[in-house]
Amino acid sequence: MAVTDPELQRLRDSIDNIDAALVHLLAERFKFTKAVGELKAARGLPAADAAREAEQVARLRSLAASAKLDPDFAEKFLSFIVQEVIRHHETIPR
Repeated sequence: MAVTDPELQRLRDSIDNIDAALVHLLAERFKFTKAVGELKAARGLPAADAAREAEQVARLRSLAASAKLDPDFAEKFLSFIVQEVIRHHETIPR
């Protein structure tokens, strides 16, 4: 087995920790979006909300820019998440 440079290992360990935090944050986010989906279903509301999604895209792009993250990447990331949320919402009995 090759010996990994200690600095490289330190950086990789940091990335691994951030990845773990992202997974836990996404799981927490999906708990709330599930509750939103159930509430929407109970009230006869559509699974998707284009106005809310547009607000979120604008907000996330602004946050990304201030964090020096490519806003296009942030929008693609949010779009992927929102598509999955809508897919989940559409499976909830109405």
